[in-house]
Amino acid sequence: MADLKTGENPMKVNILFVIDGLEFGGGERVFSQIIRGLPRERYEIHVAASPVGPFHASLPSYVTFHATDFSRRTDVRTLFHLVKIVKKHRLDIVHGQGGRAEFFARLAARLGGAKSYISTIAMPVEGYDVSPPRGILYQFFDRATEHLVSRFLVCSSALEQLLIEEHGIEKERVCKIYNGIEWREYDPRSLSEERKETRNRLGLREENPLVGTVGRLVWQKGFFFFLKAIPIIYHALPKTRFVLVGDGPLRKDLEEEAKRLKIMDRLFFAGHTTEVNKFMAAMDVVVIPSLREGFPMVTLEAMSLEKPIVATEIDGINEQIQSGKDGILVPPQSPESLARAVVTLLQDRDYAASLGRSARKKVISEFSLEKMIEKTIAVYEDQIARLSGGINI
Repeated sequence: MADLKTGENPMKVNILFVIDGLEFGGGERVFSQIIRGLPRERYEIHVAASPVGPFHASLPSYVTFHATDFSRRTDVRTLFHLVKIVKKHRLDIVHGQGGRAEFFARLAARLGGAKSYISTIAMPVEGYDVSPPRGILYQFFDRATEHLVSRFLVCSSALEQLLIEEHGIEKERVCKIYNGIEWREYDPRSLSEERKETRNRLGLREENPLVGTVGRLVWQKGFFFFLKAIPIIYHALPKTRFVLVGDGPLRKDLEEEAKRLKIMDRLFFAGHTTEVNKFMAAMDVVVIPSLREGFPMVTLEAMSLEKPIVATEIDGINEQIQSGKDGILVPPQSPESLARAVVTLLQDRDYAASLGRSARKKVISEFSLEKMIEKTIAVYEDQIARLSGGINI
């Protein structure tokens, strides 16, 4: 029976997702996945984010979108805007992610009377790539508002441990949910034509192995170490070619480094693309040289495509890949180790293929999109049940 005042079904849970949406990184992708996976008969979905960019474009038409400007980090009008949304739509749950968004969203949920606030922590504030003054501000506000959060969702055991041991968050308020991927869309058998097409576009011959990496061009991704590994690799295997897929603030610096290393004739800067799977399908080895990660989606994409992977052994990645079984892990900031592992895989194709097959099986069993959405919904339902005395509203 519909509520006479609003016309809405009182059985629905009103939920607001808050994220800046200025780019389309892992956080935006996960929110988009969750939104599309929520049952429409149960959830009335609202989103507050930037109205410009791929995140807004990724949302289904049935979502109620609230254009929100997060570019000004201390503009109190953003707070008032979010409070108004929470009150007007009588929101049950506010789910926020990211420093800019959570700067306002936690307070807005409390001031607007939302029943529960859920915070996704993909990267702790201590790890933000910002100036020291801004980092201090973020950390101060984060600690000052942690008590307003009903549940923290984290994507790795390392983040779970950090919140509990260093932030002093009660264990029952922290829930680990691995990121999930649409693994059926990354079927290596369905991308053979795309592989051929992309390799032709890059001017590669059959005898040219392609080693590539994917990501936003920021320091956390460690792409300078990928570049430094290239001379070592092609010295051992001169026919090898390389590709870096992505864009970002360090592109010019990376191009200058490539010129300094005299590798521009062997390296393609592909820039931003919506066809990452096609580029990855063309690769013979995928390199993930990151220095800091949460739980990177690029690893799951490569694993789904049965690609042999060389990645750094850091928190997050070491929960995705068991070295020697699903890929090869090497120390971060070590171009020599990275190069040796790549050469090993290019020289032993049977070993490389076995790692790829194992990786895809692991994604299907542990990192599926269905599992991530199921566990996230369980958190929402638990919060609603707790707040309504055990009776679903």
